[in-house]
Amino acid sequence: MNDLQLNGTANTGLAATQGSTPMVFNFFDPTQFETMQRVCKMFANSELVPDMYKAKYNQIPNGANETQIAAIQAQNKASENKAVANCMIAISISIRIGADPLMIMQNMVPIYGKPSWSSKFLIATVNTCGRFNPLQFKFTEKGMLGMVDYTDYVWDPQSRSKQAVTKQFDGKKIMDLECVAYTSPKGSDEVLLSSPVSIRLAIQEGWFTKAGSKWQTMPKQMLMYRAASWWTSIYAPELSMGMKTVEESQDIEDVDFQVVDVADRVAEEKAKKANKIPMEMNMADPDQKEETPEKVEAPKTTVEPVQQHVQQQMPGF
Repeated sequence: MNDLQLNGTANTGLAATQGSTPMVFNFFDPTQFETMQRVCKMFANSELVPDMYKAKYNQIPNGANETQIAAIQAQNKASENKAVANCMIAISISIRIGADPLMIMQNMVPIYGKPSWSSKFLIATVNTCGRFNPLQFKFTEKGMLGMVDYTDYVWDPQSRSKQAVTKQFDGKKIMDLECVAYTSPKGSDEVLLSSPVSIRLAIQEGWFTKAGSKWQTMPKQMLMYRAASWWTSIYAPELSMGMKTVEESQDIEDVDFQVVDVADRVAEEKAKKANKIPMEMNMADPDQKEETPEKVEAPKTTVEPVQQHVQQQMPGF
C-alpha cells in the first residue's frame, strides 16, 4: 500500500481499499479534492521534490510600496498554484500505478512539454509490481554493420519544413549488437520476449546519428533501456500509462511541424490556380449615352366577326 492510501472509507478522507489495490481519487469530490490540496501543498513546500513541483517564493524587499507588495504576492500565489497542480497530477499517477509519490516526482521528467519516465524507474516498476520476475536482457552479435542507409531530416528553407534525405553511415568497424528484454510471469514458465533492438535499427531510425546521442558512447545501456521500454509497452502498458521514456522522447524526430506563412501560401495558390488566359473587357466611355433600340410595331391583323363570315358562305332563303 502506498503512503497516500488510507484505512477505511470514512467520508472525511480519500476512499481506499486494503491490500495492494490502489485507492481511487475523484477530482470532482469536494472533500477528496480539499484533502488532496493539503497533501500537495505539503509536497510543494518540501526541499526534497524537484524544482517543477516546488513553490518558489520571492521575498518582499524593505521599503516596498503597496503596488510592489501586491505584485510580489501575486507572483508567489501563482507559483504556489502551479506547484500544487503539478504535485496533484504526480500524486494522481502514483495512486493509479501504486507507487510512492516522491518516487514519481523524481522520475517523471517533461521532455518537449510531455511527461516521460526515467528508464531506470520503468525497469524498477516492472521488477517490483509483483506480477513478473525481474527483467533480463540477452545480447547477440550480428556481425559488422558495414554501410547502412538511413533517413535524416534536414530543414528546407523553401518549404519551411524538414524534408527526408537518405544518407549512408559507415559502420564497417562497428559491431551490430542486438538486445532482447525477457522475463516470465510469476508462477509460470512462459517466456515473454520484447521486440529485438539493434545498433543497425538505431542507425536506420536516426537515433545513433543525432547530435549528442548516447547511442555512440553507451550503446549497450541504450539497447537495454529501449528493449525494456518496448517490453513494458507490450506486456504491462498500465505501468507506463502510455508515456514514453526520457530516451525515447529525446530520440523522436518531429517531422510533421511546419511553419506556414499565410501570405506566401495565398500567393502560391494564386500562381497555380488563377486564370492564365487574358480576358477582354468592354471599357466603354461612361459619358457616352447608351443607345436604346427602336421599337418595332407588330403588323395589325383584323378578325371579321364569325357571324358575318358564316352568312357570306351560306345561301340566303
